[in-house]
Amino acid sequence: MTPPPSAVILTSSPEGPIIAYDASSGVTVAHFAGSRSPPKGLTVAGQALIAASHISSAAATGSIHLYNWWSSTPIHQLPLPEPVAPITSTSDGLYLFSGGLSGCIYTLSLPSGDIIRTVNAHNKPISCLEISPDGSLLISGCEEGIVIVSPILQLNDNNIILHKFVGHSSSVTAVSCGMMNSTIISSSLDYTCKLWSLLDGTLLSSVTFPCAVLGVAMDPLLGSKFYAGGTDGSVYNFELMNPNGQLVRWNYKHGGAVVAVVVEEEGKMVVTASEDGSVRIWEVERGEVIRSFNQAMISISDLVVAKGVGKGGRCGSGGGCGSSLGFAEKELSMPVKEVMEMEEELSMVVEGRRRAIDTLEAAIEIYETLLGLILKEAKRGSGSKCIDEDKGKA
Repeated sequence: MTPPPSAVILTSSPEGPIIAYDASSGVTVAHFAGSRSPPKGLTVAGQALIAASHISSAAATGSIHLYNWWSSTPIHQLPLPEPVAPITSTSDGLYLFSGGLSGCIYTLSLPSGDIIRTVNAHNKPISCLEISPDGSLLISGCEEGIVIVSPILQLNDNNIILHKFVGHSSSVTAVSCGMMNSTIISSSLDYTCKLWSLLDGTLLSSVTFPCAVLGVAMDPLLGSKFYAGGTDGSVYNFELMNPNGQLVRWNYKHGGAVVAVVVEEEGKMVVTASEDGSVRIWEVERGEVIRSFNQAMISISDLVVAKGVGKGGRCGSGGGCGSSLGFAEKELSMPVKEVMEMEEELSMVVEGRRRAIDTLEAAIEIYETLLGLILKEAKRGSGSKCIDEDKGKA
C-alpha cells in the first residue's frame, strides 16, 4: 500500500530546519530554514502556507514563521506578546490559533498575522491545540492537566466554554477528535489516555500505559480505535469499542520518544515521528512498518502531513515538491526538471529585461546631456550672430 504522491510529510525541530519528505518514497524534497520549533509548533495553513512557532532564547516575546512552498526562508514573521508553542490552523488557512505560556489563546488572521482575539483560556502554559474535523471546535490542553473545548465562532464571546475536562494529574501532551464530534481523546505525562464525551461532558474511559504518552490520534472515521506514541519509543493501538480491549504495542520501536502520531488514508495508515529524527509509516491492519526514513539526523519536535501539493514545481530549497499555486494545469503536469528549466529561462529573461532597461536609462541620460550641450552651443551661436549684425549696421 503506497501513500499518494501528492502527500508531503513535514517535520520540525528545535535545533534545525523544517524538512519535507515525499510520503511515497521517503526522499527529502525540501528544507525550510530559520525556525527553532517546540513540540506541537508546526501546522499547514490551507494549501498555501506552512506555519511554525519559533522560540528564541534571546527574546522574551514570541513569533510564528510563515513559509510558502516556494521559499526556503520565512516570508513573514508574526510577532506575539509572549512565547507560544502549540499552533493549529483552520482548513481554509484564514485563521491561526496559538497557545502561550500565560495560558492565553491568540487568534491570528492570515497572512497578515494580525491578532484579532486574545482569550484567557488556561491558568498554566498551553501544551496542545487541535481543531475538530468539521472546524467548529477548538480543543486545548495545558500543563495543569485540563482540557477545554470551545466553539470557535464564540471563542471571544465571554470566553464561552463548551466543556472543561479535569482528570489528568500531569501535563496534557496531545488531543484528538473523532469525525463525528462525539468524543475526544487526550494523552498525558501521567501515563494515561482518557476518552471524553462531548455529548454530556463525562469521562468515558481511561487507558494506562507503561510510560508517558506524547502523541495520540483517533481513528478519523468511526473513532473506534486510537493510536498513541510513548516516551519508550513504542507505538500503541487500542480498540475502544471492544469491552475486553487490550493495549497492543507494535513491534519496531523508535530509537527515542514518539512525539507525533498522525492517522492517514482513512485509518489505513499511521505516520509517527520520534525525537531521534526517525519517521515511520505503518500499515494499520498488520501493525507493521512499510517505510522508515531518517535522513535528517536531528531531533524532531512535530510532524504534519500536507495534502493537495501539486505534482510539478519545487518547494523550499530541495526542489522536489510543488503546489497548485502559481502554475497552470499544463505546468503542473510537467516533470520537475522541465519546470525548473522553465524557471531558469524565465529568470534569464527577467535579468535580460533588467539589463536592457538599465542600458536604455543610461542612453537617455547621455542623450539628455548631449541635447543640453547642443542647446547651449546653439544659444551661444545665436548670440554671436546678433553681435555681428549690430556691428554691420554701425
